[in-house]
Amino acid sequence: MKPTLLDLPLQADDKNKRIINRILNTPSLLVGSIMLIILVGLAVLAPFISPYHPSDQNLYAILQPPSSEHWLGTDQLGRDLFTRLIYAARTDLKIMVLAEIIPFCTGVFLGMLAGYYGKWIDTLITLVTDTFIAFPFYLIVIIVAFASGAGQRGLYITFILVGWIVYARVIKGLSASFRKQEWVASAQTLGIPGVKIILRHLLPNVLPQAVVVLMTDMVGLLVAIVTLGYLGIGIAPPTPDWGTMISDGQSFITTAWWLSAVPGLAVVYTGIALSLVGDGLADLWRRK
Repeated sequence: MKPTLLDLPLQADDKNKRIINRILNTPSLLVGSIMLIILVGLAVLAPFISPYHPSDQNLYAILQPPSSEHWLGTDQLGRDLFTRLIYAARTDLKIMVLAEIIPFCTGVFLGMLAGYYGKWIDTLITLVTDTFIAFPFYLIVIIVAFASGAGQRGLYITFILVGWIVYARVIKGLSASFRKQEWVASAQTLGIPGVKIILRHLLPNVLPQAVVVLMTDMVGLLVAIVTLGYLGIGIAPPTPDWGTMISDGQSFITTAWWLSAVPGLAVVYTGIALSLVGDGLADLWRRK
């Protein structure tokens, strides 16, 4: 018997309950999501949480240890470390997310094209990916940094150039396997154009795996952002950045170890959260 209109809200509620139960039964996804929510919440609410500005200097309170006034102490210029930490989270997380948008969309689409059509399209995309892989990532970053200048612009350009490769390689293999499925052959028999098959039928099937790869790639991207900041070719001062904070604090590692340790722990915390979310999503979709 077909469901009536009165039954539809109940079915929607049951579906939502099942989704919530599955999330609750996936500990890695639950813990990782909570960790990310806390981190994003601190970053978004930074101006309301801290009474200080990240660039405010107090030369009478330099290199102070953690206290009730400065929860994580102060740096060599008397700036509140907790304030700079959460403002740096805003900077690094924003770059991490924005820098992934174009590579993610480009890589997934090119991977589906290569996997579905094969032949010369696959050969061309594979040639381009192999060419970029032949060059070390940080060499490309340094070249772009010298060409466009250090800062966010160089980071975005670099990730747009090379960030799509990991998605294209993974999605190409998935798309090639789906191309042999009966539902693809049926769609082709009905005369549905290839692009429509890719967007309407292939994309929903490869998207879950692409999102899992996205979580993993974000960890690598965050490490790259922090590394470039540490090397001085990333975020330009005075904008707070975890990599720059680690670099500035290394001169005081024996007297004020928290200057480098705290932002380092923030990077580790974020990487663990993203990895847990990625593992949790993979487990969730495997149990479908």
